[in-house]
Amino acid sequence: MTLDGEPLTARPGDTVAAALLAHSGAASRQSVNGSSRTAFCMMGVCFDCLIEVDGQPNTQGCMTLVRDGMALRRQRGLRDIARSDADA
Repeated sequence: MTLDGEPLTARPGDTVAAALLAHSGAASRQSVNGSSRTAFCMMGVCFDCLIEVDGQPNTQGCMTLVRDGMALRRQRGLRDIARSDADA
């Protein structure tokens, strides 16, 4: 898998958050004011581990198992909320 285009390895059964912490401990996202955030609770409560997985933003890294070929990107700032045609 890759993180921001760079190769990243993980063990089978790891979550994305665990793989990032084991790799470098670096942040998985930046808040709107630029503060670095990374996994904290590791059980899906705090949402500090949000990361883009295969183009899908706001994915909880601590609740997502790694798999071959994943493309991960660190989130920066606010993300748009997808709107349906009914919302327009």
